[in-house]
Amino acid sequence: MSLNKLKYSEAKKNYLFIDVRSQSEFEDDTILGAINIPLLNDEERVAVGTTYKQVGKTEAKRLGVKLISPKMPEFFEKIMELKSTNNQIAAFCARGGYRSTYFASVFSSIGIPIHQIEGGYKEYRKEVIESLPLLNDKVTYIVLSGNTGVGKTEILHSLKKLGCSVLDLEGAANHRGSILGSIGIGSCNSQKKFETNIYNQLINANNESNSNNNYVFVEAESQKIGKVLVPKFISEKMKQGIHIFIDADVDYRTEILKKDYTLNENWKMESLHYMDYLNKHISKDKIEILKQEILNDNFDYVAKELMINYYDPMYNFKSDQLNYERKFKANTTVEDISGEILAWYNNYINN
Repeated sequence: MSLNKLKYSEAKKNYLFIDVRSQSEFEDDTILGAINIPLLNDEERVAVGTTYKQVGKTEAKRLGVKLISPKMPEFFEKIMELKSTNNQIAAFCARGGYRSTYFASVFSSIGIPIHQIEGGYKEYRKEVIESLPLLNDKVTYIVLSGNTGVGKTEILHSLKKLGCSVLDLEGAANHRGSILGSIGIGSCNSQKKFETNIYNQLINANNESNSNNNYVFVEAESQKIGKVLVPKFISEKMKQGIHIFIDADVDYRTEILKKDYTLNENWKMESLHYMDYLNKHISKDKIEILKQEILNDNFDYVAKELMINYYDPMYNFKSDQLNYERKFKANTTVEDISGEILAWYNNYINN
């Protein structure tokens, strides 16, 4: 029986994707919206790979079948559930090899057609890498600058709700960009996942635009966000973009930061841990004071100290080198400042 194979470009609009790679491979990066049904877990994958290298291909396949076969009833139930709402399903593995071939073949042989993506994740990754520069060339960035805590990310989200195209680099990275940027939100994404998220956002931006000049709002960022790097061609295009500045007083910014950084009950322990990473910029005695204030639930004090004595001097040095098309003052709500920016934007692009 021959398999029904598809290229990703042929399947991306109408198919539900099943990623049959291991959980760690899936978490590193995957096709947007894919569901993970791992044929082998991480330990089993290592065992099969070791067998292949040390014993041979046939024994590796034999071990693979032995490990996968007991899981097939569970896979069957999952596929039947998915089939109830998705008529077209396509499976992929790392390179379109043994794992997705096995998965698609077994189900297709019992009358449950599942297509296989040619080249697997590797081909999808190739498309992301090749498409990103082209998508980037089609946009003009409107870059939101402003000191820590003015709510730039929240403004991006609000502008998105108002119908604007946005590129949320921090969301793509799952990191806020500073030394303390992962508090409350988990670990930073891999470079691959970061670029995949940018790819999907820029596709949406191009699809949403009704003009030849696709304006995309983006937050000013350093080259590095957590452990990932913003592609140089995106950073360069941002520098050439339209720059606006958002200001706010310290109390307003403190409330924004409090909402962001105290999202979960572990914020104290995480904050205490990351305080030590500031030792190159803040004295040891000051760090100990900040730690004590964290333990005392005095978030306002810690936020204001870090903004005034650490973040603001560092950011102002960089931002003073830019010419801004317009400056805004946030003093009420994110929705209000977003409305002001939208009114300016509509006037700007129509004149």
